[in-house]
Amino acid sequence: MAETGPRAFVCGHPVAHSRSPLIHRHWLERYGIAGSYEAIDVAPEAFPAFLGVLAGQGWAGGNVTIPHKEEAATAAAVRDEAAELIGAANTLWFESGRLCAGNTDWSGFAANLDKAVPRWRRGREAIVLGAGGAARGVIHALQKVGYRDIAIVNRTPERALALADRFRGGTKGHRWAALPELLATADLLVNTTSLGMDGAAEPSIDLSGAKDSAIVTDIVYVPLETPLLAAAFARGLATVDGLGMLLHQAAPGFEKWFGRRPEVTPELRNLIVADLGDHT
Repeated sequence: MAETGPRAFVCGHPVAHSRSPLIHRHWLERYGIAGSYEAIDVAPEAFPAFLGVLAGQGWAGGNVTIPHKEEAATAAAVRDEAAELIGAANTLWFESGRLCAGNTDWSGFAANLDKAVPRWRRGREAIVLGAGGAARGVIHALQKVGYRDIAIVNRTPERALALADRFRGGTKGHRWAALPELLATADLLVNTTSLGMDGAAEPSIDLSGAKDSAIVTDIVYVPLETPLLAAAFARGLATVDGLGMLLHQAAPGFEKWFGRRPEVTPELRNLIVADLGDHT
């Protein structure tokens, strides 16, 4: 592909594992857009200088991943509502010469569930496992949709309580031991932790007391079927893996940099699944 046209990036440290280049290059090719998208490893101490030269080097913008999301939101001249509330940004672009920051993790999460199990929007009680940065985007999405009771469950309850205080609006922090009782009435269970990622050990979660109509989703996508999703499937519950969130969160940025809203297709999903080495 010609290296003319808008240039975009994903930056992080490390960043070699990112699937964002595969996603965006697929869209560039599919829509016949002249442009480029590349991965750039930027150490934390070099990030401020990296942001400072973006405009001068002709970048249209880019994605930001760990560990730069919070600093990206702080450094931008303009933040969208989600980046402001979540306190982190994953998408950067320029408007009238000003660096703008947005967070599309929440909309990617919502779009993934919309496509897989649309009835999730009718739920009112949710459990969010984890109290880190990923949990913030999920909680924002749940509040936007109208969930009135959001239980944040974390192995360190103080972090869950702090996050609940940040978002308010029906959020409550709980210790891990409260999970069985909470599952009895929850419409949606979301894992935002790294539990189960790349085969990591995951504490057993007994889903026997969950509602038959409950939906279980995991933002982890390596592996596609985490131990939690496997247990939920065995219990007969609706399950949604985390790959769709990755794909859908990428679309708004592509539109800002390259001028076209891309479509998340089975072809794109299959491309990423093949790259993951998991054809299930």
